[in-house]
Amino acid sequence: MPDLSSFWALDPKIAFLNHGSFGACPLPVLEEQSRLRRLMESEPVRFLDRELESRMDEARAALARFAGADPEDLAVVPNATAGVNTVLRSLRFEPGDEILATDMEYNACRNAADFAVGGTRVRSARLPFPAASPEAAAQAVLACVTKRTRLALLSHITSPTGIILPVESLVRELQGRGIDVLVDGAHAPGQVPLDLKRLDAAYYTGNCHKWLCAPKGAAFLHVRRDRQDRIRPLVISHGANSRRTDRSRFRLEADWTGTDDPTPFLCVPAAIRFMESAVPDGWPEVMRRNHVLAVEACRILAEALGVGQGCSEAMLGSMAALPLPPELAGPPAPARGLDPLQERLFSEHRIEVPVFPWPTPDRKLLRVSAQLYNRREQYLDLASALRAEARK
Repeated sequence: MPDLSSFWALDPKIAFLNHGSFGACPLPVLEEQSRLRRLMESEPVRFLDRELESRMDEARAALARFAGADPEDLAVVPNATAGVNTVLRSLRFEPGDEILATDMEYNACRNAADFAVGGTRVRSARLPFPAASPEAAAQAVLACVTKRTRLALLSHITSPTGIILPVESLVRELQGRGIDVLVDGAHAPGQVPLDLKRLDAAYYTGNCHKWLCAPKGAAFLHVRRDRQDRIRPLVISHGANSRRTDRSRFRLEADWTGTDDPTPFLCVPAAIRFMESAVPDGWPEVMRRNHVLAVEACRILAEALGVGQGCSEAMLGSMAALPLPPELAGPPAPARGLDPLQERLFSEHRIEVPVFPWPTPDRKLLRVSAQLYNRREQYLDLASALRAEARK
C-alpha cells in the first residue's frame, strides 16, 4: 500500500493512532476551506446573504448521495452531540417516561439524555464486551425495553469500544413496538456504508469531521419526514417566523441559526471526493483497508498484552478497543486531563492513542484507529511501548 500520509498535515514525528477522537483533515480539503474563507471575507454579504443558501444546498445534496438520504431531510449541525441535543431538547417527556440507552453511549450524549428526562429515568442496557455477535448485542438492548420506553438512544458505533451495533435490526424491532430511535452515528459516516432511507430511523446524527475527513465543525442531523414538525433547532432564529413558502419549516429553521463559519460543511463534498480518489476502488476500498488494518492492529496488541481481542471482527470497522492488563491500568485520570498512560505514550514514545476508563474507573481500555495514513509498523511500535511500560 502506498504511503498516503503526505496528504495530511499530521506531525511525522508522532504515530497518530487516534483518528477516532477528532479526525484529521487532508491538506487538499484544508486548501478548499481556505479558498472558501478567502471568498467569504472578500465580500461577506455576497457570500452569506446572496450565495450561501445555494452553496449549502449543493453540499447537502452531495452528503445526501453519500449517505443514502433525501437532502430535504438533512439539517446541518456542528457535531453529533449537537444533533443528539437538538432531538432531545425538542421532544417532550412526561414523568415516568424512559429513554433507553446502553452502557457504551458517549458520555456527553448520555448527559443530554439524563437532562431531557428531567429526573425520571434513562435505562441502560449492559452490552456484552467482548461482544460475541450482533445478535447478542441486540438481545441485550431489547431485554431492557419496558412499557415506559419512549425513545431509544443508540450509538451506531460505540465510542469507547468501537463496536458496530446492529442498528438496522434494532431500529426495525424498536420502531415496530412504537419506540422511536435516535441513532448517534458520530463515528459511522466514512467508516461503514450508510443508507439512511433504508434504515428509516426517526432520527440519525453523524459527524463529517471524523471518518469523512471534513474540517471540524461539520455534522448533520437526519430527521424522518413525519417527525420534522417535532424538531426545532437548538438556536431559534429568523426561520421561526419566515413568510417563505418555498421551503419546509424544518428547512427554514435549520438552515440559518445565526452567523458562523459555514466553510466546514461546505467542504464536505471536497472531503468525499478526496477520500474516494485516494485509493483505486474509492470508498469501499477506504473502508476495507481501514477495517483490515484495525483488525490486524487488534491482533498485534492482544498478543503483546496477553489479553483477549475486544470483539468479533465482524463487529469492527476502523477502530478496535482492548482491555488493558492490571499492570498497565494504573491510577485513574485526573479530573481535568488525559490518562497517565496515554500521556506517557505520547511524551516518551511519541504515540498518540487514547486510554479510557471502562466500565469502571479502575479498569482501562486502549482504543486504536486505522486511517489511510496509518501503517502496520506503528501498531508494532505501540506494542513495544506497552511492553516497556508494563515492565516499569
